[in-house]
Amino acid sequence: MSVRRGAVIILVFLGLACVVSIGGLFAFYYFMTRGPAVPQQTLLVIHVNGPLPERSPANVVDYLQQTPPTTVRGLVGLLQKAKVDPRVRAVLLEPSGLDSPYWGKLDELRDAILDFRRSGKPIVAYLEDPGEDEYDLATACDHVYMIPSSELDLTGIATYELFLRGTLDKIGAYPDYHHIGDYKTAINTFTQKGFTPAHREMDESLNTDLFGQFVDAVARGRQMRAADVRTLIDQGPFLPEDALRAGLVDDLEYEDQVEQGLRHDYGPMKTMDADEYAQVSPGSLGLDRGPKIAVIYVDGAIVSGTSGYSPTEGAVVGSTSLIDDIRAVRRDSSIRAVVLRINSPGGSATASDAIWRALEVSRKEQPDRPLVVSMSDLAASGGYYIALPAQVIVAQPGTLTGSIGIFGGKMVTGGTFQKLGAAIDAVSVGKYAQMNSPARPYTPEEQAKLEQQLQAFYDQFVEKAAAARHKTPEQIDAIGQGRVWTGQQAKANGLVDELGGLDRAIAIAKARAKIPAGQSVQLVTYPARPSLFQMLARPFGGSGESAVLSTFFTRSEQRAMGAVAAPLALFRRGEPLALMPYAFLR
Repeated sequence: MSVRRGAVIILVFLGLACVVSIGGLFAFYYFMTRGPAVPQQTLLVIHVNGPLPERSPANVVDYLQQTPPTTVRGLVGLLQKAKVDPRVRAVLLEPSGLDSPYWGKLDELRDAILDFRRSGKPIVAYLEDPGEDEYDLATACDHVYMIPSSELDLTGIATYELFLRGTLDKIGAYPDYHHIGDYKTAINTFTQKGFTPAHREMDESLNTDLFGQFVDAVARGRQMRAADVRTLIDQGPFLPEDALRAGLVDDLEYEDQVEQGLRHDYGPMKTMDADEYAQVSPGSLGLDRGPKIAVIYVDGAIVSGTSGYSPTEGAVVGSTSLIDDIRAVRRDSSIRAVVLRINSPGGSATASDAIWRALEVSRKEQPDRPLVVSMSDLAASGGYYIALPAQVIVAQPGTLTGSIGIFGGKMVTGGTFQKLGAAIDAVSVGKYAQMNSPARPYTPEEQAKLEQQLQAFYDQFVEKAAAARHKTPEQIDAIGQGRVWTGQQAKANGLVDELGGLDRAIAIAKARAKIPAGQSVQLVTYPARPSLFQMLARPFGGSGESAVLSTFFTRSEQRAMGAVAAPLALFRRGEPLALMPYAFLR
């Protein structure tokens, strides 16, 4: 064999090897990215549990865990796909272990269930150890089944607040906090030993409204009178047979019996779990196509700088990071409309104002591009402030919003150190250099400076809200004063425009962008999901600390610690805060 011929054979062999390798890569990619094989007659089983986060995990530990938390939008997307997918014959919904003190996300899921029912396909609920949260979702379904060994824990709504003033007095610490607004009660955790009249009034109003919403939802779902539902709840919790006799559930059955009954009524079906069905591409069903609408998520307390994670607070929204996303959307000419999805109790007044400005500039520079706000569980204080540039604000009936007010101050720990035999001393230059000293309270002059700053921001907050909501400053001040409202109450007093969820906000954005109502749109979400490299650079993303906390404390206790830690850990001493009070509902 000649050298030339041998070289040719080697080159041909290498070429074939490359083709095979490239073909193998394409085949690997195809099998890894194609959707699962969905049987023609499918019973889709959807488990709804946990805290219902807004977004997917952004750290490797959570991302790689066997059962990553399912997002609210992910659950809504499952039902939207199942609604139009001819292969899905029925849905079995199994809500359990829901863990949130708020109602907005539950409203979002309930809306999605009711929307699915318009397809004519059956959706039934199966309950194990249900409370109000699980039962609220179940009553949106066609039928409600409960395991024969579980009680139905319907007892009403209770509010628990944490007051630390007595503890602080014992350890020699002094909460030198000041606020604008009688209902700006976030500082009461530190300054009070119990409810103030305004604080109690606000919490009672919130509970009464939310309880009324729950009663009405159950009454509609179970085809009862609201008065009868109220009477029944006062008799709870219910043993299984009592719940069945009262008409609160349709039957007492185990899960396999429920599935067997569905197959009896609707024909043979193969069960498919939601985790597998989630891999079905929306595009394969004609969804998530067409003109682009940007959805910018604001999920967490608002701080200056970059976004990150707090072990007690969870995700935090950095103004710098969020403004970068807002500007990126502004530069993208393919975006037809913008929806700002807010799930935030507020935070830094300055950071909130910076975000407000970025949104205001975008709206003025692109007047033909609609800006709509969708409120989740929370959009209060600074979270409401950044909603003001929107042309339309949409909230769920159970959203907590408003809280137009501000507070600031510091925790004085000099007395604590004295009790421990320590002392804090300082050297400074400048009359007010020690204004935010942790060793002593504010002097009268320093307090006057702080209160002047707080009043200036409150006045600015009121004026901007008045301009955005087409009201007078006096009208906003009357419903402001730091008071938190439900979305339903906020709709009545003019702080929001419509009731509904993210899909309602998207529909409004489409209409304002002159996109036909029946046309599908492509949702482009911000912040962009971090790459695997970015997650590997910070593998725990705070989840290590969170894991330690979850080992020793319940989620309710972690939320309590978050309420205490937020002003002390997330923000600098003396920083004015547009942050809602923490209520631990239910």
